Amino acid sequence: MSTLRIFDDANPDAPLVATSDAARMAAELKSIGVRFERWESPVAIAADASPEEILEAYRPYLDRLMGETGAGSADVIKMTPDHPQAGTLREKFLNEHIHTEDEVRFFVRGSGHFVMHLDGKVYDAYCTEGDLISVPANTRHWFDAGSTPDFIALRIFTDTSGWVAHFTGDQISARFPVAA
Repeated sequence: MSTLRIFDDANPDAPLVATSDAARMAAELKSIGVRFERWESPVAIAADASPEEILEAYRPYLDRLMGETGAGSADVIKMTPDHPQAGTLREKFLNEHIHTEDEVRFFVRGSGHFVMHLDGKVYDAYCTEGDLISVPANTRHWFDAGSTPDFIALRIFTDTSGWVAHFTGDQISARFPVAA
């Protein structure tokens, strides 16, 4: 189940807000410019589906999103506990960073935490299958799917070079562990 926890950035032990209500999550995140939507999973995907098959299955939804956002490309990120770079990628995603474009993700399967840091608060959005999240450009954030990641997500990019992070150097993510 998707959840949102909001913390004062000086106190990782006591959430100011904790909710799994999708409407409240969307409203809280909208207040910081983040788009959050719960979609009924519109497509059934085989466990061994290739990235190309996943993109094709979601093409009508991707076309709509890409039209709304002006995005120029989409891809699939598929992480499993046995992925040879799981640890390396987790460490990279765990460091607070920004992007010069919106970071748009749709969770086809599995889950992960998108954690945004702004205005003295930390917003931990735990996204699950059927969740769409769009983090605005230049928003400080990090991502964590845990030490045994298991998810498939669609990624939508305006910049056709793909995922490009600009790391802030802030170590706040170390103070806010969100996934085991």
